[in-house]
Amino acid sequence: MMTEIKSGTPIAKQSQRHGGLPVSLPAWAYTSDELADLEYEHVILPSWQFVCHVSQVKNPGDYMTLDMKKDSVLVMRGKDDVLRAFMNVCRHRAAKLLTGAGNCRARITCPYHGWSYDLSGELKGLPAEKTFPGVEKDKLGLKEIEIEILAGMVFARVVPGGPTLRESFGAMADVIAEYRLEEMVPGGEPWIDTWDCNWKIAVDNNLENYHITVGHPGLNRMFDSDLTGVLNEHGVAYSKSVLKGIPSPNRAERMYQHLAKNAFTQLPEAARRTWTFFSLVPNIGLDIYPDSFDIFQILPQSGTTCVMRYPIFVRPDANREEKAMQYLNARINRQVGLEDRELCERVQAGMGSHGYEPGPLSNYEHAVVDFHNRIRAACPVVNDAKAPVSGTMRQRNDALRGDARSAA
Repeated sequence: MMTEIKSGTPIAKQSQRHGGLPVSLPAWAYTSDELADLEYEHVILPSWQFVCHVSQVKNPGDYMTLDMKKDSVLVMRGKDDVLRAFMNVCRHRAAKLLTGAGNCRARITCPYHGWSYDLSGELKGLPAEKTFPGVEKDKLGLKEIEIEILAGMVFARVVPGGPTLRESFGAMADVIAEYRLEEMVPGGEPWIDTWDCNWKIAVDNNLENYHITVGHPGLNRMFDSDLTGVLNEHGVAYSKSVLKGIPSPNRAERMYQHLAKNAFTQLPEAARRTWTFFSLVPNIGLDIYPDSFDIFQILPQSGTTCVMRYPIFVRPDANREEKAMQYLNARINRQVGLEDRELCERVQAGMGSHGYEPGPLSNYEHAVVDFHNRIRAACPVVNDAKAPVSGTMRQRNDALRGDARSAA
C-alpha cells in the first residue's frame, strides 16, 4: 500500500487575476537576462540543489561537482567518512579547483598556484608561504555550505536558511522511502543539454500534468494520470500515474506494461505499477519508477536559455526482465523529453508575440500558481506589467523588496 498525501497550503494568494482566475507571470519575465540574474541570486542559491547520489561518493576522497550559472559546488567524502559540501573555488585567486567527478587521495590542489586543502577543506599548504607574512591558514579553508541527504540523494544549499530537505518533503518523504532509492546506482553519464527557453518555462511545464493528454501521447496510452496532484506548504508537489490494464498499441510501451506485472517484487504491489512525480521548488523534478529514478534539474542560464541536467539511477541487482524494463523506460522517457523540449521552446517563441497577455490558469496548474507566487515574493519586480528600463531592474527590485519588508 502506498502512502496517501494530502494537499497543503500555497505560499500566498496570487496577485494577478483574470476573471477571478490566477494568471501567469508577464511575458517579459521569460525573456530578461537581468531578471535571470536576480532569480539566480534570490531563488536558486537559497534553495536545495541536487549534486549526486551517495553511491557516487562512497569512499574517502570521492567527489562530485555541480556547476551552476555563476557558481560551482563540490561534494566530497573525507577521510573521517563525513560527506561535506564546499564552494568549488580556491581561497587565493578564485580558480576552480575540481571538475566533474573523481577521487582525491590526500589533498585538493589548486591547478593555478598549488594551494592545497585536505579532504575536510582545511588549507594545508601554499607554495612560497614565507611570501605571505602573517597568513592565517586556519581562516582560509574552503567555504563550507549546507548539505543534506534524502533517500540516498545528496543536495547542497549555497545560501543557508529555510526548511531542511526532509521538512520540505514532509509526508511525501514516506512515499519516496517505499522505493528504496538509496540502493540504486548511476545508469550512465548524466544527460546535460541547453534548451532555448527561459528556465521558468521549463519549470512551469514540469509542475503541471494538464498537458499530458495532448503533449505526451505515449504516457497517455500507458497510464491513468492524476492531472491535479497535491502540493504542500513548502511548494513540493506530488502526482502519480498508474499503468493501465489496457495494453498500449505501441510495442515498447506494451512490453513495459507486460513486464511490470511480475517485476521488482521487493516493492509494495502498488509501487510496482506506479510512476510517481515530485517537484522540489524552485527547479527540480524527481521522477520515481519501479525500475529506476531520475532527477530533472533546470538551471537558469540567460533570459531565454536554460541548462538541463538529467541523471538516471537504476537498481543494480535487476534480473533480465527488470533490466529490460530499465531499457524500455529510458526509451519511453527519451521521447517524453523531446516532447517537453519542443513544447517549452514553442512557448518561448510565443512570449515575444505582439500583444500577448498571460491567460488564466487552470486548477490543474495550482503548483504553477504557487511557483509564480514564490518568484513574485523573491523578485517583486515581476509584478510590473512592463520591464524596467535596461540597467535599472536590480535597483527597482531592491526597492520593492525593501518596501515588502517594511510592510511586514
